[in-house]
This record gives sequence, structure tokens and C-alpha cells, in this order.
Amino acid sequence: MSLYQGNDQLGIATAQRTVRIERRLPGPVERVWEYLTNSEKRGKWLAKGPMADHAGGPVELTFRHSELSTAATPEKYKKYEGHQNPGRIIRCEPPTYLSFTWEEGNGEPSEVSFELQAAGDDTLLILTHSRLADHGAMVSVASGWHTHLSVLINVLNGAETADFWSKLEQLEAEYDKVLPA
Repeated sequence: MSLYQGNDQLGIATAQRTVRIERRLPGPVERVWEYLTNSEKRGKWLAKGPMADHAGGPVELTFRHSELSTAATPEKYKKYEGHQNPGRIIRCEPPTYLSFTWEEGNGEPSEVSFELQAAGDDTLLILTHSRLADHGAMVSVASGWHTHLSVLINVLNGAETADFWSKLEQLEAEYDKVLPA
């Protein structure tokens, strides 16, 4: 049985090379949209960088994981500090739908989409990452998104993230077991 339940449950494979994670986020859709599209706010939980507001426009995410957690970055992850991930907006329908390409570095880019739905005073976020290269890519992005979404929940609740890295490592092992090979 997984340790991850409720608003921290594991994502699932919904199709070949596709992972989906759902989270209930505090606050209205418009607030969550700002944390997806505004560079400064997005930098508090994922990565800063410019993002166009129209299909075909550029996205450039610059990851500063050391700013997301009070824990020190383990040696094996230091190579990702400052990593830049370019992409293109596929669809942008404020404030409920955003999708863009995600460079995998080994061929065709994958695609990440965010769907936002009002859920009372909260927002249901459905994140789908598709066209992933293989099992290893699925494990990497599922554990990465899962951990980053935990940071987003903390940010939206005004809480600090104590240890991004130990959670990421635990999730990598868990997703490796549950996602299809």
C-alpha cells in the first residue's frame, strides 16, 4: 500500500507514455492560474521564466530547486540547478487550460497540460504529461511533478517546504514500481 493518499496520492498512467496527477488546491481558479503563468509566482514552486499567453509563443523555464526547500540539494541533483527548459505554448485559455511542449533532450518534446476547475472555494488541478519517451521519463516527470505540486500546495497555504529532495527520492522509487514498464 502506498504512503501517498488523499491530496498527495500518486499519479497514474492514463495511456501509453502519459501520466496524470490531480490535486485540490486552496483558492479560486484565477489565483492558481497566476501561479502557473506568472514567472515570479511560478518560481516559488516550479521554475521562473517567460511564458507567452498565446499558442505558438515561447516558454522558458529556469529551475532553481535550491530556492524551493530548506534542505540542501543532494550531489546527484546539483546538475539540475539552473537547468533551462524551452518550449512552445500549444494552448492557452485563461484561466482554465494551459498546455506547452516540454523538451526531453532526447528527440521529440513531450507535452504538459494543466486543466483548472472550480471546486467550491478550491481549485481542482489536473496535470497531464504525455508523449513521454519511456518508463524512465515517466518515473522522472511523475515524481518531479508530484514533488513540485506539493511545494505549490505549501506555497498556496503559506507554509514552508522542509525537504523537497527526500520526498523526490521516495517518489522516484514508488513511481518506478507502479508505472508500467
